[in-house]
Amino acid sequence: MKSSTGVALLTSLLLAASALACGSTPASEAASAAPVESGAADEAAEASDEGAADSPVVAAEQEDGEPDVEYTLITGGEYGSLIFVGVGGEIDGEINPTLTAQPGDVVKITLVNGDGILHDVTLDEFDARTEQFSEKDAQQEIVFQVEEDGEYVYYCSVPGHREAGMLGTLQVGESPALATEGEMIVHSPMDLPEPVGARAPELVRIDLTAVELEGQLADGTTFQYFTFNGTVPGPMMRVRVGDTVELHLVNDDGSQFQHSIDLHAVTGPGGGAVLTRTDPGDETVFTFKTLNPGLFVYHCATPSVAHHIANGMYGLILVEPEGGLPPIDHEFYVMQGEIYTEQPFGTQGLLDFSGEALLDESPEYFVFNGAAGALTTDDFVMQAEVGDTVRVFFGVGGPNFTSSFHVIGEIFDRVYDQASLTAAPLTDVQTTTVAPGGATMVEFTVDVPGTYILVDHALSRLERGLVGFLQVAGDENPDVYREGGAE
Repeated sequence: MKSSTGVALLTSLLLAASALACGSTPASEAASAAPVESGAADEAAEASDEGAADSPVVAAEQEDGEPDVEYTLITGGEYGSLIFVGVGGEIDGEINPTLTAQPGDVVKITLVNGDGILHDVTLDEFDARTEQFSEKDAQQEIVFQVEEDGEYVYYCSVPGHREAGMLGTLQVGESPALATEGEMIVHSPMDLPEPVGARAPELVRIDLTAVELEGQLADGTTFQYFTFNGTVPGPMMRVRVGDTVELHLVNDDGSQFQHSIDLHAVTGPGGGAVLTRTDPGDETVFTFKTLNPGLFVYHCATPSVAHHIANGMYGLILVEPEGGLPPIDHEFYVMQGEIYTEQPFGTQGLLDFSGEALLDESPEYFVFNGAAGALTTDDFVMQAEVGDTVRVFFGVGGPNFTSSFHVIGEIFDRVYDQASLTAAPLTDVQTTTVAPGGATMVEFTVDVPGTYILVDHALSRLERGLVGFLQVAGDENPDVYREGGAE
């Protein structure tokens, strides 16, 4: 049996990214594309009735007599996405609908080609698949029998179509009630300190608390996170070169692990880790002077260090140069990380950390700010207006994967490579590389309204939760971007 509990998450992320790239769908509706118009569904249903006798059938097991359950799906490419759309009955108009059956049922699925693109429908566990066909309004059927309870994936096997969103669930028997809810651990990209400005060096106190908690990784899915102050990433710290920083680290008395902190902005053994080995219920304090400006990663450095980082214990500390950073309209705080679980991507319930997957460098999830698709939700979508300037403080907690940070539809006007704030920035950059434990600062002006998608351009990672949105409001700018030919 093959689990498909990740289908809804994956499909919603892909459809949201596709729809919002066009700037046509609010974030609150991004995971639910519009249903097929009733006329199209009616035509598909009529085609299904009229053409059934002439339709070729490929089936794992052709049963005598009437099927117990029948479904019709139409391919939906003409609606702007590679999707299946339900036709008739309770699934009418639903995108990638969940089909249901009971053990022992004979199931019939009719596939109507609604877009003239090459498609099929496949269910591996039942050796059931149509032929691949591209004639618009043509149809094919599969008939097979289901025996065991479980969730099974139906999908289009044409290369790239499943990855683009053509997949759904066949639920046989009762769906297990595994969905769980946990604490919100996502650190808002808008939650960062005010600029330091041109002030003189001073004494700055920073308080952090190591908190272990069950947090929300995805809809219906939780994970046991390790955090600084209850979020991933931890709070962004902001000081200036020459400041003296007194850092207090408390380890919550509910913790089961010792925790510490290594700040890459610190000059001294362990970056502070050797002075902050903090047992549950205890507090440690150390003091350091910021000798170098830059944007630096901090993280827990308690063995296994990679385990503590992977579970969420990382963040950024910005050490502004003398005089501060130039003013800008919007600043955002984004970090990339990996989640290593025993269960496969999309499994609902409380997931278990996998040390073996960590050592194999085989994460199930890639995340911005701690959770799958977190920066696509209403609370955490970044906002700007046409003509605004934008600055993103971007870091990689990791612990293992380098990011190819990219904003689809934008070009970075300035990239402060390796987060060096005193070297001249790179200009006119499409994608910038950020290593684990590294950071960058990028700046750009938004000239056209719409939704811009933050990705790691190792784009397979989008399908494991790594995506964010920047929504830009304002008037169209046809001199820069418009539909149609040149005038």
